[in-house]
Amino acid sequence: MKFKYLLAASVVSTASAMVAAPAAAQSTGSVDFEDSVIIVSGARAGDVGGVDVPETPKAKQVLGEEIIRRQRPGQTVNDIVNLVPGVSFQNNDPWGSSGGSFTIRGFDDSRISQTLDGLPLNDSGNYALYTNQQVDPEVLEEINVNLGITDVDSPTASAVGGTINIRTREPADDFGVTMTLTAGDIFAEGNNENYDRSRLYGRGFVMIDTGDITGMGTKAFVSASYTRYNNPFNNYGVVEKQQYNGRIWQDLGDNGDFVAVAGHYNQNRNNFFGSVPLRNDPTLSPGSGFFNRFPFTKEERFYEINYPCTVQGPTPGTAGSDNNCGAEFDRRFNPSNTGNIRGSSRFTLADGLILTVDPSYQYVKANGGGDEELLEGTRNVGGVDMTGFIAGRYYFGRDLNGDGDMLDEVTGHDPSQTRTHRYGVIANLAYEITPDHRVRLSYTYDDANHRQTGQTSVALFNGEIADVFPINNPLVTADGFVLNKRDRQSFATLHRVAGEYRGRFGDFTAVLGLSAPFFRRELNQFCYTTSASGFLDCVGGVNAAYEAANPYVTDPTTGEVISGSAPPQSRTYNYDKLLPNVGFIYEFGDASIFGNYGKGLSVPGTDELYDSIYFPDVESARPVPETTDSFDLGLRYQNGNIQAQLVGWYTKYNNRRATAYDPILDETITRNLGVVDKYGIDASIAYSPTNDTLLYVFGSLNESEIKDDVQLGAGSFAQTAGKRESGAPTFTVGARGQYNFGPAEFGVQVKHTGKRYVNDENLPLTTGFPATVDSYTLVDLDLRIRLGEYFNGRDAAVQFNITNLFDELYVGGFGGGLTAGDLPFVQIGPPRAASVSLILGY
Repeated sequence: MKFKYLLAASVVSTASAMVAAPAAAQSTGSVDFEDSVIIVSGARAGDVGGVDVPETPKAKQVLGEEIIRRQRPGQTVNDIVNLVPGVSFQNNDPWGSSGGSFTIRGFDDSRISQTLDGLPLNDSGNYALYTNQQVDPEVLEEINVNLGITDVDSPTASAVGGTINIRTREPADDFGVTMTLTAGDIFAEGNNENYDRSRLYGRGFVMIDTGDITGMGTKAFVSASYTRYNNPFNNYGVVEKQQYNGRIWQDLGDNGDFVAVAGHYNQNRNNFFGSVPLRNDPTLSPGSGFFNRFPFTKEERFYEINYPCTVQGPTPGTAGSDNNCGAEFDRRFNPSNTGNIRGSSRFTLADGLILTVDPSYQYVKANGGGDEELLEGTRNVGGVDMTGFIAGRYYFGRDLNGDGDMLDEVTGHDPSQTRTHRYGVIANLAYEITPDHRVRLSYTYDDANHRQTGQTSVALFNGEIADVFPINNPLVTADGFVLNKRDRQSFATLHRVAGEYRGRFGDFTAVLGLSAPFFRRELNQFCYTTSASGFLDCVGGVNAAYEAANPYVTDPTTGEVISGSAPPQSRTYNYDKLLPNVGFIYEFGDASIFGNYGKGLSVPGTDELYDSIYFPDVESARPVPETTDSFDLGLRYQNGNIQAQLVGWYTKYNNRRATAYDPILDETITRNLGVVDKYGIDASIAYSPTNDTLLYVFGSLNESEIKDDVQLGAGSFAQTAGKRESGAPTFTVGARGQYNFGPAEFGVQVKHTGKRYVNDENLPLTTGFPATVDSYTLVDLDLRIRLGEYFNGRDAAVQFNITNLFDELYVGGFGGGLTAGDLPFVQIGPPRAASVSLILGY
């Protein structure tokens, strides 16, 4: 049989096969509710070449299978949505399994909710999104991007900047097998000139559809993939990834009711790489290390680190030291094991009364970090010899390298470990009052048990780590406790109750929604907090000798800390707010005017909340949430061969928090920018002038204004008033063209990203780097050749993909800084790469 999702025949054939309104939301309830309103509104055009702008009050855009399948197999979905206006994504490598960073309308990924069939994918602690852990694109039906405002039943505590909703495909009605084999390499200036190392990329994927195995709508699919490739820049790192997906589906009657269960497991093994500080000092060498700079030339993108090396061996009676073997940033590991189970269901309880329930569970085990010096001795604190993590160093009080003494500084590893168990459910009860009027009530529950530790292990003789998860066999001190650089556990619970009404009055459709989230964060800090920046001493629980040497003293009037360390403790923070969400659509012919207002809430993440434990538990010390008031007003046009949308938007942002990651210190720095006004324009048009042609053009203008100077200390301010936020592009513009030459289909896509400010003062860096990084343009090519039925009714195709065709050297992702004195770390943009894929189906 032919597989539409892998061997699509042409632009128009795919579009006409999808005339029915696509799912354009995250949960089953939101999908069903929006689809019913679209159907009530009358006939509408389907997508054009995989691009759809759903008829909703919100500014949304959907990328379907036609575009998803044309991208490189195995690519992260976040790179694919870089074809949506308002989105700016910077991949860390050409292949998609090493992470990346992105913004939507200038909001970073911690302010964007990404879901898979309604299951939240953002970290439950700091809300970060890990783009290297996303689902294989072959099992997807669509990617829906909400550019500004979430759905009322969204399971998020942080999304004030939009959502990315990923929808898994429904299993096929007939039996079938699909296989994809991909090989690729980097073809870039300077590659392999300094040393000989293959950068081959290899990936295999297989998916089996059972078809209807009972004759009553019982069907399933399972898939597996394996990916491996060498680091794109240096002589050390390897990326290895395996992933498994599956879904079983049971139809309940013939009215659209069903029950489905999906599963996903992903295992990544990779290293950090390509992160460098912005300096303009030609005396420094680029590449890995603590004193480097961004490459001046394409050749300098490729560099060597000190590998292989040998750690200093033990010598009895001699104080050994760490010789920094394995200390390079690029030798830090970043492993992850993630999995989830997702349920979805729809039940018709009575005429017009529909219940949908989407339960979920997910598991995360991941860390990031690397080399550290471990001390065999003890630390004298107030006249008492202690073991533990004290003043930023590790003291074990015992022989770690087996040389019979306790004199040595031993090479070890100390990654930041995270383990999460997360349960959730989204339930919607919708009632159709009349064909033109519909209401729903929803309840969303999200509960995460988030454990953060920092266990250690001794390095092997070559600087490697015996187990990328030291938590599996952690080092214990002489006092019998597992030494951690951090030791904390939080329980994050979200209850969200919402209601929504949608009614049609002739050509006018009104939407009235109200959401009430109740968020509770219970914090358990098992270490001593020594500063407002979150520095810790971990000495094995409550320790009377430590507390006597570091008495915690506060001003009884102001509550300010005078001296000492805040003891281990538990705190609970509660956040709630009423969030209205209202909009309208007015249709005239093939066009419509639409608008929406929504209020957003973003609860502080764990890092900021744990830092607050340094202060007494008073109202003034409790971190406040971010809030937004967001407005969309747009014009939409749809007919059989055109999908077009123009949107103006404005967001007033209160308590705007921005973050930047320092990979050397392995910590995230948070700054409060206060009130920020954000506004801009998003536009796109997809046009199919003939059955064989697609033209798609999109672009965005993004503006922001920080209203006040940001206080740095007593009488000290960063000059941020009237300046733009850093890290986000001033504008983006892109296009895709596709043409069908019979058995061959050729596509080219281009994305130009405008300049980005490096800091919120919009000033040149003190390191000599300008105030902005240069704009850049990426051009990608794809060519698919259908080989036809090669035997026994089986289908085959060959697909070629080239990314960064002109091998542009550019600054990749970065978070930005506050002042001109901050030294931001940035990623080197991926070089030119090419791949060929053989796709088989039967």
